[in-house]
Amino acid sequence: MIHDPASHEKPDIGDINQRFYDGLWADARLVGPERFNTWDLVSGLADSHARRLEVGPGMRPRLPIANTHFVDISRPALSALKREGGVTRTAPISALPYADDSFDLICALDIVEHVEDDEAALSELSRVAAPGATVLLSTPLHPEYWTPFDEIVGHYRRYEPEALIALLARHHLEIEHSAIFGMKPRSSWINDLGMWFMRRHRNVAMKVYNRFLMPLGLHLQKPLELNPGMVPTDGVEEIFMVCRRTA
Repeated sequence: MIHDPASHEKPDIGDINQRFYDGLWADARLVGPERFNTWDLVSGLADSHARRLEVGPGMRPRLPIANTHFVDISRPALSALKREGGVTRTAPISALPYADDSFDLICALDIVEHVEDDEAALSELSRVAAPGATVLLSTPLHPEYWTPFDEIVGHYRRYEPEALIALLARHHLEIEHSAIFGMKPRSSWINDLGMWFMRRHRNVAMKVYNRFLMPLGLHLQKPLELNPGMVPTDGVEEIFMVCRRTA
C-alpha cells in the first residue's frame, strides 16, 4: 500500500533517494556486516551459498563483502565495497545486470519501500534468484505509522502486512521466518529533533548520525529473534524476512 501519493504532488522519489544517500555515504565509513544483528544468520548462510548478491547496501552491507556481488545507485558506497573485495555494479533494483537464476543468496534490506514500482523490483529479485534461493528482505509496515522520517529518507510506502505477503507470493517468494527489525529510536522526541536538524542543517545532521548515532544504534541493537512465517505485526514498524524462491 502506498502512502497516499495522490494527496500532494511528490518530487521524483529516485532523485530524493540519490541525493539523500549520496550525502549520507559521502561522510560515512564502511561498517562491516559482522557488526549487525543479522550476522549470525548471514554468516551461516554464506558458508553454503557461494553465489551472493546484495542490493542497495550503501555503507552498511549485511553479506560478507569479499566475492559478494553488490548493486547500488551510490558510487561512494560501491567504491568502498570494491576496495574490500566486493564485485560492484551501478544499477537500480528494477534493472539488475545479471542473468536469470544467478544467485543462491540475495539480500535487499530497506529497499523495496524506496521504489515507486515495487512489482518490478520484486520481479527482478525473483528473476536473478535461483529456484530454492534464500532472499533476505526488510521493509517498514503499516501506512498509519507514516511520519516525516519516511519522507526524508526517501520512502515511497509502508506496507500492510497482508498486502506485503501477497506481493511476495506474486513473485514466488515465500516467507519462511521473520523478525521485528530496525534501528530507529523509539523516542518520538529524538526522532522529531533529528527531523528538525535534517530539514534545516542536513550536513550537520548526517555527520552526527554517522559519527555518533549509528555507533550507538549498533551498540544498543537487540539480537535478531526469528519466528516461523510472519511474526505478529501489531505495533511493529519494520520487519525482517527470510524468504525462499519457490519456483
